[in-house]
Formats: sequence, C-alpha cells, structure tokens
Amino acid sequence: MAGNSQRRGATRKPGSKKGATVGSGGKNRRALEGKGPTPKAEDRPYHVAAKRKAAQERQAAATQRRGASTPAGRTTTPAARRRRELGGVEIVSGRNSVVEALRAGVPCDGVWVARSIEGDERTREILKIASDKGLPILEVTKPELDRLTDGLVHQGVAMQVPEYRYVDLDRIRARAERAGEPPLVVALDGITDPRNLGAVLRSAGAFGAHGVVVPERRAAGVTAAAWKVSAGAAARVPVARVTNLVRALEELRREGCFVVGLDAGGTTDVADLHVATDPLVLVVGSEGKGLGRLVRETCDVIASIPIRGAVESLNAGVAAGVSLYEVDRLRRTRAVAGD
Repeated sequence: MAGNSQRRGATRKPGSKKGATVGSGGKNRRALEGKGPTPKAEDRPYHVAAKRKAAQERQAAATQRRGASTPAGRTTTPAARRRRELGGVEIVSGRNSVVEALRAGVPCDGVWVARSIEGDERTREILKIASDKGLPILEVTKPELDRLTDGLVHQGVAMQVPEYRYVDLDRIRARAERAGEPPLVVALDGITDPRNLGAVLRSAGAFGAHGVVVPERRAAGVTAAAWKVSAGAAARVPVARVTNLVRALEELRREGCFVVGLDAGGTTDVADLHVATDPLVLVVGSEGKGLGRLVRETCDVIASIPIRGAVESLNAGVAAGVSLYEVDRLRRTRAVAGD
C-alpha cells in the first residue's frame, strides 16, 4: 500500500478508547478566546514603570498634604521647602551663585564645602571672602551637601542665607522723619520676580526712597536673588511686608501721603508730577498685568512714563528707577528754587 499506512500507530484501531476526533468540539474554545489586550507597563504590579508610578503618586500625595497648610500664593519650590525646614533661612548653591552672592554682600551664616573638592578660581575666592569676613566654613560629605541643597546642583559649594527681617510701616515713616524729608515710599503690586525687587531696592537706595512695601501673597520677597541684584541696597533700604496692599496704601493716605500709580495711559507725565515734593507713595505694577483694579482705584493720581519707538512697556525695575529719578530731580530742583 502506498504511503506509510502500514506503520504501527499510523491509524487508530477500531474500538480504541479515544476514538476518532473530528474538530475540537469546543474543547479549545477557551484557548482561542485569549486573555484580552496586554496591560500597559504601568498597570502591571511588578513592572518597573508601575513601581515608578506608585512612587510618584505617593510623593504627590505627600506634597499635597504639606501644601494644605501653605497660604495661597506661597511658592513650593525645593528651595522654599528647604527654607521652611531650616527655619526660614535660604540655601544658595553652585560656585557661581555663591561667589556672586558673597561679592554682593549677601548676608551669610556659613559656607558648606564638600570634602575633596577640586579647587578653581571660584572656590578659592569663596574661601578667601569667607575667611576675610570670619564666616564659618564647614566641610561636609557630598551626600550631606545633596541633602542640605535638596538635590539641587551645588558643585560642592553652598551657603546659608539668614531670613530677611521685614519692618512695619511705622519704621519707614520714622526713617523719613529722622532725615527731615517728606516720605518717599515705593509699593509693589504683583511683582513676583525677586530680581525686579532687587532692582527696585537698588534704585530706592540711589534716589532717596525711605522704604519699599510688598504684599505677603503673590509677590516676591527679599531672597538671595533680590540681595544680589540690589548690590547691597537691601541692607540700607527697609522693606515692609503687609497682609493687604490696599489697606496699607489707605493707611499711608491717612498719614498724609499722595498715592501715585505708575501705569500706561496715565493722566500726567511722571516728569511733571506736581506732588513730587509732598509725602509720596509710588505704586509699581507688573509689566504684564499692570496695577490691580482695587490698587488702581486707591491711587490719587495715575502717572505714566512716555515711551518712544516700538517698545510697549518697561519692566517694574526700570519703571521704578526712572520714576524715582524724576521725583528726586523735581525735589532737588524745587528745593533750590525755594532757596
């Protein structure tokens, strides 16, 4: 017979227990159905992606719990969290940042240096300035420096900046009285960049302002960045931090100050401000939003800076500097004319 039909086992014998099989008869239907689509990696409990997702969810929940008691508008950056953990002090990390802060005279409680750090011109200058000023120099391990800086890039160097001491409005008024001058105060509305605050402090120190007022919420405070830009003026010009800026402006008005808001489309030119020689509060808003509605309504006068060319606006630091110069010029000119 052709083929291998004579091979033993090639055909099933009659009466066999199993008998001939025709089709699966549903026997393999379950296998054919399969188990559905393959789950995503992050949905598989033992996959690395799933463990990473679970860790991120735990971290987000912990951050939310910490932020539940944080007032609205407060920053929750790693540096801000570190300030709260250290009782309000700020950590400046990185060789360039530290050396620039020390050059600018930013207050410092101590300098941390990693062991076996590779010395260069910046580190040598940091150590020299710290030694000349008698600042504590602490040698720590790299893991300890990583923890102190909350994982930020530090290049083996960090410094601790103490918490800035704000004053109240009475302190600013008293400073003007001691100088025998009509008060000149700068109030900032919605300025969130500390570098702008530093620039305002520098201009305030240059043109005889007696103090700066900033709100507690949604506004920049005097941080190391503000200290550096102010070029030391933050140590000479007091800053008051108020709960409500509108109420603070109303209080200054009751004390006899004229409140002048700086905004585009003002009714007068800042160079022709007729109240420049009177007790004065200059209110500066942010470059994008300008003055808030309630703050604008509190102002006695809205003044503007004439701008030529295609530039639409000036940032807060520049606007405050130009306005303070004009007020100081008008005061000096009218004082000479009065003599």
